[in-house]
Amino acid sequence: MESNASCPADAAPLAKRQFRVLVGVTGSVAALKLPLLVSRLLDIPGTCVIRAWDCRKPLLFCPAMNTAMWEHPVTAQQVGLLKAFGYVEIPCVVKKLVCGDQGLGAMAEVGTIVDKVKEVLFCRGSSQQS
Repeated sequence: MESNASCPADAAPLAKRQFRVLVGVTGSVAALKLPLLVSRLLDIPGTCVIRAWDCRKPLLFCPAMNTAMWEHPVTAQQVGLLKAFGYVEIPCVVKKLVCGDQGLGAMAEVGTIVDKVKEVLFCRGSSQQS
């Protein structure tokens, strides 16, 4: 889904619609789970839920890790594979991290995550009505 995609909100109240959206908000643990999500080694709690997820339903993920991890080439491959599965990335942001790094790697702000979830829900509801 493109972030600038136009998708009108369904007129029905959100409470009346049935959706299942999984939003992965795992903080720096994402750096440890990312390789597991793209491999067959899904034995850590939480990743089993993703493996069993109905891929016809939206799944959003929020990567978060230190800047060196984020800039490593394998991270781009792993994020790309998750996106190829149809999962929606809520990109990390630049800020001063707990480790002292200044750069990309911080989890998106809560408001950004909520806005993206709403966007996906509204677009999903509109496409199901078509």
